[in-house]
Order: sequence, then C-alpha cells, then structure tokens
Amino acid sequence: ARLAPLLARHAPRPRAFRAPSYNRSGVLTRASRDTSSMQKVTFGDAQIPGYECGDKSSPAVIVIQEWWGVTENIQRQALKLSEDGGFRCIVPDLYKGKLGVDVEEAHHLMTSLDWPNAKDELVECAKYLRASGSPKVGVVGFCMGGALALIAAQHADDVVCAAPFYGTPDPAICQTDKITKPVQAHFGELDNLAGFSDPDAAKKLLANLRAAGSDCELHMYPNVGHAFMNDLPAPYTDWDAREKTQGFPRFDSAQVEVAWMRLLEFFRKHLA
Repeated sequence: ARLAPLLARHAPRPRAFRAPSYNRSGVLTRASRDTSSMQKVTFGDAQIPGYECGDKSSPAVIVIQEWWGVTENIQRQALKLSEDGGFRCIVPDLYKGKLGVDVEEAHHLMTSLDWPNAKDELVECAKYLRASGSPKVGVVGFCMGGALALIAAQHADDVVCAAPFYGTPDPAICQTDKITKPVQAHFGELDNLAGFSDPDAAKKLLANLRAAGSDCELHMYPNVGHAFMNDLPAPYTDWDAREKTQGFPRFDSAQVEVAWMRLLEFFRKHLA
C-alpha cells in the first residue's frame, strides 16, 4: 500500500552476453524476442496462471511483474534471461490476466492485490519449478516485483537467491534483516520514490541484509531512476510522456547493459 501513492504521483553452458541495440531515441531496434513463444502454464493446487520459457531441466528464475501486470516488457525480460543465460523462466500472473493501462488502473490493481496470497503463490511457484525439473530456483523482480522478490527470498524455501530491482517490501510481510540468502540489489541514483526505492531505501536494505549475514551486493546506477530497466516506454507512447507523468528519467541503454551483465553473472554463480 505504501508504494501506490508514490507511483501514482546445475546451469547449462552460459551463452555470451548479447547487448541490446537501440536507436538514437533509446528505442529498442533488436527486439525480436517474440513473446508469443512464452508458454501459458498453471501451477499449484489453485492452478495459478503464468508464462514459461526454457528447458524444464535447467535452473529456473521466477520473474516478477511491475505494478502494470504481466506486460510485454516483463515477458521479454524473462525471454532474455532464458536465451542469454540458459535459464528456465516463469512469470507468475499475480493479477490473473488484468493489466494496468494507465497509472490509475495500475494503482487500483496493486492496492487490490492480496500480498499474503501473492507471497503464497510465489512459494507455490518455486515448489512447482523444483518438482518439475529445475535443480535450483532464483527470483528477480522489478518495482512491485522487486519487493516481492525479497518476500520470496524470505518465505520460499525453494528460492536460493534473489535480485530485486528498485523495490523494497513492507516490513509487516517481509523482514529483510532476516534474509540470509544471496541478494543482488539494483537501484537508480535518481529514483524519486522515497521510502520504497530511493537511495536511502536502497542503503537501508543493504544494511539490513548485512545484519542478517547475507552475501549481498548493492548496485547504484548513475543518471537513471525508477523503472530504468524498461526498454519500452509502455504504457506511454514515448519516453517524454513517461517522464512528464511519473518523473522518471529517460532510458539509458549503457546502464541497462551493465545491469544485465551483473544479473546474468549473479544467477550463473548461485544457480550453477
């Protein structure tokens, strides 16, 4: 709930990292990862929906959505992890098919989310991946998904490591000073979401993880803010519209490339 008002205002042989290609306007030009290749699946007794890609015998990564829902951005990020890292990836659909087409709708969907149930669904997701062939499971999430990645790290026994991007959880549901698993955190130096993903929130997260004895890393990226990993401005028509509405700096492909390299190295290390 505290995020909503802020936003409303065994691994196979790793493949070489392939940097994305962008034009002068920061628009992805080598984006031919067709999201239709993502397989619709269900898991757990409740038949929770999700989208999956990769070999079922490979180490797995749960990729958790932003407050917009399971968008093209999130599915393409899962495909990139699978194709460039050799991981099996799954995007659990926590909104059950709903998408936020604008800030108001995304705000409504996130504030309506049953967070304890979302936690349980992530636990079930990790269990499903292990039971169906993956030797190890990690988790990555963005924005709301960053907070949920840390929640999964604390509460899902089958999750061995986590990589949250610009998001920290409510201490009522996740105590980050109790997370002893490896964590690699990513935040933008210009993030303006105070208490959730701004530099102070990132530093507090690092202090809590260190207190717990976690093998943790914090990476702060210059010249970028919240949602800096999104290489599409959707649901906005362009980057200017996004910046005007939410105050997030423009896309910076150089910082995104560095973050992807670090993320792939982290999962290769801890999921091997």
